[in-house]
Amino acid sequence: MARCRSSIGYGRSSGYIMPRETQQQRAKRALRIARRLTARYRAQTALAHENPFQLLIATILSAQCTDERVNRVTPVLFAGFGTPADLAVADPREIEEIIRSTGFFRAKTRHIQAAAQAIVNRHHGLVPRDLEELTAIKGVGRKTANVVLGSAFGIAAGIVVDTHVMRLSRRLGLTRHHDAGKIERDLMEIVPQAQWIAFSHRLIWHGRSLCTARRPCCAVCPLVPDCPAAREFLRRRTARAGETIRVGRRERRPRRAT
Repeated sequence: MARCRSSIGYGRSSGYIMPRETQQQRAKRALRIARRLTARYRAQTALAHENPFQLLIATILSAQCTDERVNRVTPVLFAGFGTPADLAVADPREIEEIIRSTGFFRAKTRHIQAAAQAIVNRHHGLVPRDLEELTAIKGVGRKTANVVLGSAFGIAAGIVVDTHVMRLSRRLGLTRHHDAGKIERDLMEIVPQAQWIAFSHRLIWHGRSLCTARRPCCAVCPLVPDCPAAREFLRRRTARAGETIRVGRRERRPRRAT
């Protein structure tokens, strides 16, 4: 993972846009972003899993928790409750003890058991391949359903919008919204459906490695030419340092205070 030595932090953005950009131009820029991400990141989830059921449970557990933490918990969980039928009838106290470190462990226990019971009772023990059927399961939202459909079945029913995708899509000026559903719709309009799965995976990896929430590493980011937020971030940083910087194809020197 790349490390950024910047001491400047950034809070929640109010949204960034490219000036006078049409929808068609935004779509072309999204394709350039996708190509740069493709050259740098793999298109796969960080959640360890061996089948769709394991991915579903791991994704539910990943709420407000790192994937690394989930990956330490799930091997123990699936060693004891490896099938939907096993998990559906398990003692909730045993599950709570195993997943305690993921946070909100009581609510998550209820959700993963409800999911297991629904799979057993309504889907013959198999994770459904349909977005509506997945989101009808208690505890499974659209983001979780998109993760499972995309990563387990290769079905591009939508774009995964997690905290990283929300932050980066706004910084990149691909949306102005804060609502996950509206952000997903905006992205689906400018990213070709064939790239929906890979685009979200790679955007998530980029959010973890370079475009972090508090200290984005704009100085080494390959997306700078197509990122309106990077131009603002670099401008702030160099205004303090008094340096000349390259933004896109042009050099700019910070303005002197008047």
